[in-house]
Amino acid sequence: MGNINFGRVLLGGLVAGLVLNIGEFILNDVILGAQMKTFFAEHKFPELGNHFMMLAIGLTFVMGIVLVLGYAAIRPRFGAGAKTAIVAGLFAWFAVYVYCGLINGSAMSIPASFLLMGIGYGLVEYVLAALAGAWLYKEA
Repeated sequence: MGNINFGRVLLGGLVAGLVLNIGEFILNDVILGAQMKTFFAEHKFPELGNHFMMLAIGLTFVMGIVLVLGYAAIRPRFGAGAKTAIVAGLFAWFAVYVYCGLINGSAMSIPASFLLMGIGYGLVEYVLAALAGAWLYKEA
């Protein structure tokens, strides 16, 4: 107990990152895609190109790894299992969706409906990603 298995953090983190990337595609392309295009055009924001997409996908995989590392770090205190994975998912969700989402959304005048949709959707997405990543994590 107490030793983090970094190989398993990486494995679980990549799976969590895959869940997050799929979730982000569904949210940003399928659910909000048309509304986002309209919003971007109205505010004269540039279209998001391949460089942005590759950066976002890569960082989302890194976020999955960080999420599982968070799970591994709190596991000795909270115990192994789904409840601890949900706690780790909630930490990451708050940092990404609530804190950064509200600050950046406010700065860019993103409509409250977009923000609330993202916050609610992100809650489910991050909990599912944390559960998937934690399922693969085993102590060293």
